[in-house]
Amino acid sequence: MTRLKSVSEIKQLREGGEILSQVLKTVSEAARPGVSVADLDQLAHQLISKQGGRPSFLNFKPDFSEEIFPASLCVSINDVIVHGVPMAQMILQKGDVVSLDVGMEYKKLYTDMAVTIALDPVKPVYKKLIQVTKDSLQKAIEVVRSGNTLGDIGYAIQSYVESNGFVVIQNLGGHGVGYAVHEDPFVFNFGQPGQGLKLRPGMVIAIEPMVTLKSKDIKEHKDGSFSTEDGEVSAHFEHTIAITQRGNVVITAPR
Repeated sequence: MTRLKSVSEIKQLREGGEILSQVLKTVSEAARPGVSVADLDQLAHQLISKQGGRPSFLNFKPDFSEEIFPASLCVSINDVIVHGVPMAQMILQKGDVVSLDVGMEYKKLYTDMAVTIALDPVKPVYKKLIQVTKDSLQKAIEVVRSGNTLGDIGYAIQSYVESNGFVVIQNLGGHGVGYAVHEDPFVFNFGQPGQGLKLRPGMVIAIEPMVTLKSKDIKEHKDGSFSTEDGEVSAHFEHTIAITQRGNVVITAPR
């Protein structure tokens, strides 16, 4: 069941989202060749805690995973799509495509966001993949308003991605958020206009397109991470969005 948030809760979520946006910006700037991803995880934890938040991924167990997630930050490199577990022995390299995904509980409310960065030199097709994935999220945000549907969101993502020659990963998607790390509804990255659940004021959702080069087939690992079946690189972006009477609020937008 979708749980609606009040105007005051959306305002409070926005406060937390601004903090989370700055945290992810700082972590992204620290992600350089030669850096251990465990150091990035530690940095995210420190920054969130300093602002009075709690890393919401730490010790979280998704329904689909056999294990609790042992870190504050998901770091997914190259063919790893999402939920990559940061390990000390994982050192970033030139040419890596890196998804950084972070969540926070702040004043008992949850926000979630992700970006993908390229550690140059990176193949031009991978840079295009990253930009198209980022732009597809913006296309989705543009149709988030009361009266539209989850199908409108999925169609906006899928049609833009496919028009640029890439493939949406269909078995993974976004979700409701606010009172918990994951809530209903599931937010597909594909769909048909006018189909699916209708958007209403008070809904808060995390939209997160995941895109790869050729095949949408994926494989799941015991640690809860997912990677592309064909070993190709993927990209991932995410924002938390609230639907209001006047349109939408990008909760995790920077100031």
